[in-house]
Amino acid sequence: MGKKVLFAVILLLLGCLIGVGAFTFLKKSALSPAPVFVPGQTTELGEKGKAFSEVVGAVSPAVVNISTVRVMKRDAFQNDPFFEFFDEFFNPFYDSEGPKKWKEQGLGSGVMVSPDGYIITNNHVVSDAEHIKVTLYDGRTFKGKVVGADPKTDLAVVKISAGQLPVLTWGDSDNLKVGEFVLAIGNPFGLSHTVTMGIISAVGRANVGIAEYEDFIQTDAAINPGNSGGPLVDTAGRLIGINTAIFSKSGGYQGIGFAVPANMARLIMEQLLKEGRIIRGWLGVTLQSLTPELAERFGWGTTSGALIGEVVAGSPADRAGLKRGDIIQQFGGKDISGPSALKNLVARSRPGGQIQLTVFRNRKQIKVTASIGELPRDYAGVMPSETLQEGKQQAFSGLSVMELTRDIARQLGAGGSGNGVVVIRVQEGSPSEDAGLRRGDIIQEIDRKDIGGLDDFRRMEQELPPDEPVLLYVNRGGRKFYMTLLASE
Repeated sequence: MGKKVLFAVILLLLGCLIGVGAFTFLKKSALSPAPVFVPGQTTELGEKGKAFSEVVGAVSPAVVNISTVRVMKRDAFQNDPFFEFFDEFFNPFYDSEGPKKWKEQGLGSGVMVSPDGYIITNNHVVSDAEHIKVTLYDGRTFKGKVVGADPKTDLAVVKISAGQLPVLTWGDSDNLKVGEFVLAIGNPFGLSHTVTMGIISAVGRANVGIAEYEDFIQTDAAINPGNSGGPLVDTAGRLIGINTAIFSKSGGYQGIGFAVPANMARLIMEQLLKEGRIIRGWLGVTLQSLTPELAERFGWGTTSGALIGEVVAGSPADRAGLKRGDIIQQFGGKDISGPSALKNLVARSRPGGQIQLTVFRNRKQIKVTASIGELPRDYAGVMPSETLQEGKQQAFSGLSVMELTRDIARQLGAGGSGNGVVVIRVQEGSPSEDAGLRRGDIIQEIDRKDIGGLDDFRRMEQELPPDEPVLLYVNRGGRKFYMTLLASE
């Protein structure tokens, strides 16, 4: 009997031990999460992070800090005795012993592009600088010298006396795609070699108002003051752009930055070093954007392309037979999205070369071969777009014009041409004001018909259908362009 009791007790204790062990194991299994990462295990995210780190490590030594000193002077009117007298009695902060000159410090970035010390940066970083100091990644400092600059693209080349320097490999900015990852490296707010990451938000951005020739890469990689002139690189560490500007209302990062494409920067740098100046191609036309209303009046089914507002006499375009009112669709086989795109393509063309253009004229497509000339100094060639409002009043309501004489044309800078009528009053809120007409504008055509004088204008005005847009050809101080005019409610 005693043996049976002992055996039962042992079985009971053994069962309790097994039950407690099973309960503990099951509890831990239920509460413990599944393993996500084991040290030493390769993950896709880890590989990407490592790749970015390797790119930064390879690129950073070629990025430099550029600090400048400019000597600023008082404006001319501030040195006038009258204004000094006024300040002395009415300005509580007036200091007669105050400096007529003072120093202003600037900060930016640059990219080493040759082992013998050539650096590409923004023109606005180094323009008018009396002293330029370049600080390398390893802390060494050198005196920099501007060897060439192009304000029209906001690019400059700086040289330092050093050798065997790390450089970046040029990438092909023409093949960039929206959505690609990019890295921006620079010295924002003096914080040396700061790295930010983002994507390409857009390509071919123009009409931003930063430079005369614009074909910007837009990115959301954080760019701040001090990043100007620094590199925008792809995930292979290739230089695809020079960070130039930010779009900001606060002065800081707001998700929109712009970079000059590497292909444009490389071409500018090579010309500055080889030729000592920039040589740009030239056709000799003024261009304007196509609004939906202009496209409709010309029988063109889209707003892509560039509308010729004027052809310069004796220019390559004139010799090729291009005419005002032509719409350029293609340049050298490349589709034209707008005036800025065409302007950049022409500028990058070598003078003396032949190029074929596809042109839309009188509702027909034709081919034209033109010889590229060299851009004359201070030639712009692109007119701003004109806007308009819809409505029901007569198109010329609120507009007063007078006969144009040769003397008046010369005074208005219109080249002495006596054909057309001159605008002497534009009523506020009228269709003419909405369309962008100004006092002093000379209207030379209505719906592609020449205006000989005031009688022609009045006759054409009476013949216009009341509810249809009117196509005008306007001479504004010698600049000629098309615009559309609609009645407004």
